[in-house]
Amino acid sequence: MTTLKRRIIRAGGWGVAKRIIKPIPIIGSVFAFGLAGYEIKKKGLIPGAVHVGLDVTPFVGTAKGVVEIFTGDLIPDKSERRNSKVKPNRRLHG
Repeated sequence: MTTLKRRIIRAGGWGVAKRIIKPIPIIGSVFAFGLAGYEIKKKGLIPGAVHVGLDVTPFVGTAKGVVEIFTGDLIPDKSERRNSKVKPNRRLHG
């Protein structure tokens, strides 16, 4: 197996593992707290802090984790937010 395939499998496996571990009440809270810096860097200060705060709260984090298994992240990453913004129309003055 090539290293590219291994990296893809590892990345996919890690994402699945995070989504499965986070909804577990106590373990998920500890896990979310451990990943706080990564999530804040990925999402931005305020959205990342809200994301971590929701994940660390025991029953709210569990409900959020279960919903995110089926729908994806409720709070998008910085790069996703930038790409989804509507670009202004450029008018040609002539």
